[in-house]
Amino acid sequence: MTRKSRRLVVIAACGAVLALALGLILSAMSGSIVFFRSPSEVAAQAVQPGVRFRIGGLVKDGSLQRGADQRVAFAVTDTAATVEVAYQGLLPDLFREGQGVVAEGTLDPTGVFRADTVLAKHDERYMPREVADALKAQGRWQEGEGKSPPAQAAAPRESAAGMPATLGPRSER
Repeated sequence: MTRKSRRLVVIAACGAVLALALGLILSAMSGSIVFFRSPSEVAAQAVQPGVRFRIGGLVKDGSLQRGADQRVAFAVTDTAATVEVAYQGLLPDLFREGQGVVAEGTLDPTGVFRADTVLAKHDERYMPREVADALKAQGRWQEGEGKSPPAQAAAPRESAAGMPATLGPRSER
């Protein structure tokens, strides 16, 4: 084997290993990609049952129902369409009717969204970007709507460990 052919074999082997590594990385990442959809998109596109995605919108007023074993049912709306959501688990402290929410899960064959993760807005000025974009596209929400003036920031208090209280254990809050 000549020097030139050995070099070609080594380069080809390295290329094959890199291609295999890239294929494995892309394959692993494809399972973690989750698309966002608004309730209108879910209704219009007839999403296949079992496909994992995120749905975002506002929790419809009067739709929250609590059951046994931390089972919760509510509806997510973008004011044009509504999707029923079923969730089992603890809801975020800021979760309530009329507020922004993003839920992640799958649609079952009956059309109910089975959520395994529910995220709520974190303060009075926050709305998930995807939800705000979907509501703006429909002309249902405008920048500055529903915002209150920013409160004056208080000096962060510290816990006994010298950490800001917001980072300390719940009992110190």
